[in-house]
Amino acid sequence: QVQVVESGGGLVQAGGSLRLSCAASGSFLRINGMGWNRQVPGKQRELVASIRSGGSAYYEDSVKGRFTISRDNANNTVYLQMNSLKPEDTAAYYCNADVTRLVDGPEFRYWGQGTQVTVSS
Repeated sequence: QVQVVESGGGLVQAGGSLRLSCAASGSFLRINGMGWNRQVPGKQRELVASIRSGGSAYYEDSVKGRFTISRDNANNTVYLQMNSLKPEDTAAYYCNADVTRLVDGPEFRYWGQGTQVTVSS
Protein backbone atom coordinates (compact mmCIF):
# COMPACT_ATOMS: atom_id res chain seq x y z
CA GLN A 1 0.00 0.00 0.00
CA VAL A 2 1.03 3.60 -0.60
CA GLN A 3 0.20 6.58 1.58
CA VAL A 4 0.19 10.14 0.29
CA VAL A 5 -0.10 12.91 2.88
CA GLU A 6 -0.41 16.63 2.16
CA SER A 7 0.13 19.53 4.51
CA GLY A 8 0.47 23.30 4.41
CA GLY A 9 -2.94 24.57 3.39
CA GLY A 10 -4.69 27.43 5.13
CA LEU A 11 -6.20 30.90 4.89
CA VAL A 12 -4.22 33.71 3.31
CA GLN A 13 -4.96 37.16 1.94
CA ALA A 14 -4.75 37.89 -1.76
CA GLY A 15 -1.15 38.54 -2.74
CA GLY A 16 0.16 36.27 -0.03
CA SER A 17 2.06 32.99 -0.18
CA LEU A 18 1.66 29.42 0.98
CA ARG A 19 3.82 26.33 0.64
CA LEU A 20 2.23 22.93 0.31
CA SER A 21 4.08 19.71 1.07
CA CYS A 22 3.28 16.13 0.11
CA ALA A 23 5.07 12.98 1.21
CA ALA A 24 4.60 9.51 -0.23
CA SER A 25 5.46 6.35 1.67
CA GLY A 26 4.80 2.63 1.50
CA SER A 27 5.57 -0.22 -0.82
CA PHE A 28 6.88 0.81 -4.24
CA LEU A 29 10.01 0.61 -6.35
CA ARG A 30 10.00 4.11 -7.74
CA ILE A 31 7.92 7.26 -7.90
CA ASN A 32 7.78 8.49 -11.47
CA GLY A 33 5.62 11.59 -11.39
CA MET A 34 4.18 13.68 -8.60
CA GLY A 35 1.70 16.46 -8.99
CA TRP A 36 -0.68 18.94 -7.46
CA ASN A 37 -4.29 19.17 -8.49
CA ARG A 38 -7.14 21.34 -7.23
CA GLN A 39 -10.87 21.09 -7.07
CA VAL A 40 -13.71 23.42 -6.16
CA PRO A 41 -17.21 22.16 -5.40
CA GLY A 42 -19.18 21.38 -8.54
CA LYS A 43 -16.16 21.35 -10.83
CA GLN A 44 -13.75 18.72 -12.07
CA ARG A 45 -10.39 18.28 -10.45
CA GLU A 46 -7.72 20.03 -12.51
CA LEU A 47 -3.97 19.56 -12.72
CA VAL A 48 -2.08 22.58 -11.43
CA ALA A 49 1.52 21.43 -11.67
CA SER A 50 3.47 18.20 -11.99
CA ILE A 51 7.08 17.10 -11.91
CA ARG A 52 8.85 13.97 -13.13
CA SER A 53 11.66 12.23 -11.30
CA GLY A 54 14.20 13.86 -13.60
CA GLY A 55 12.91 17.32 -12.74
CA SER A 56 10.90 18.28 -15.79
CA ALA A 57 7.85 20.27 -14.73
CA TYR A 58 4.46 21.25 -16.09
CA TYR A 59 2.33 24.22 -15.01
CA GLU A 60 -1.25 25.08 -15.83
CA ASP A 61 -1.37 28.45 -17.58
CA SER A 62 -3.10 30.37 -14.79
CA VAL A 63 -0.34 29.57 -12.27
CA LYS A 64 2.73 30.06 -14.45
CA GLY A 65 5.08 32.59 -12.91
CA ARG A 66 3.33 32.38 -9.52
CA PHE A 67 3.62 28.72 -8.46
CA THR A 68 6.76 26.61 -8.32
CA ILE A 69 6.80 22.85 -7.95
CA SER A 70 9.88 21.11 -6.59
CA ARG A 71 10.76 17.64 -5.49
CA ASP A 72 13.01 15.86 -2.99
CA ASN A 73 13.50 12.41 -4.50
CA ALA A 74 15.46 11.10 -1.53
CA ASN A 75 12.49 11.74 0.75
CA ASN A 76 9.69 11.08 -1.77
CA THR A 77 8.37 14.57 -1.19
CA VAL A 78 6.97 17.21 -3.50
CA TYR A 79 6.38 20.88 -2.71
CA LEU A 80 4.25 23.60 -4.23
CA GLN A 81 5.34 27.15 -3.49
CA MET A 82 2.40 29.43 -4.22
CA ASN A 83 3.06 33.16 -4.48
CA SER A 84 0.85 36.10 -5.47
CA LEU A 85 -2.21 34.10 -4.53
CA LYS A 86 -5.57 35.13 -5.91
CA PRO A 87 -9.10 34.43 -4.66
CA GLU A 88 -9.61 32.18 -7.69
CA ASP A 89 -6.85 29.91 -6.36
CA THR A 90 -9.20 28.93 -3.54
CA ALA A 91 -9.73 25.17 -3.72
CA ALA A 92 -8.97 21.84 -2.14
CA TYR A 93 -5.49 20.85 -3.30
CA TYR A 94 -4.72 17.19 -3.85
CA CYS A 95 -1.34 15.57 -4.34
CA ASN A 96 -0.82 12.55 -6.58
CA ALA A 97 2.06 10.09 -6.70
CA ASP A 98 2.53 7.81 -9.70
CA VAL A 99 4.47 4.74 -8.62
CA THR A 100 5.76 1.48 -10.01
CA ARG A 101 6.41 -1.65 -7.96
CA LEU A 102 8.34 -3.69 -10.54
CA VAL A 103 11.01 -2.86 -13.10
CA ASP A 104 9.09 -2.10 -16.32
CA GLY A 105 5.90 -2.78 -14.37
CA PRO A 106 2.63 -0.81 -14.61
CA GLU A 107 2.22 2.57 -13.01
CA PHE A 108 -0.35 3.22 -10.30
CA ARG A 109 -1.66 6.60 -9.16
CA TYR A 110 -2.29 7.32 -5.50
CA TRP A 111 -4.00 10.40 -4.07
CA GLY A 112 -3.72 12.28 -0.84
CA GLN A 113 -6.69 13.34 1.24
CA GLY A 114 -6.45 16.98 0.18
CA THR A 115 -5.64 20.24 1.92
CA GLN A 116 -7.78 23.36 1.74
CA VAL A 117 -6.38 26.64 0.44
CA THR A 118 -8.55 29.71 0.92
CA VAL A 119 -7.52 33.10 -0.45
CA SER A 120 -9.48 36.08 0.80
CA SER A 121 -9.87 39.26 -1.23
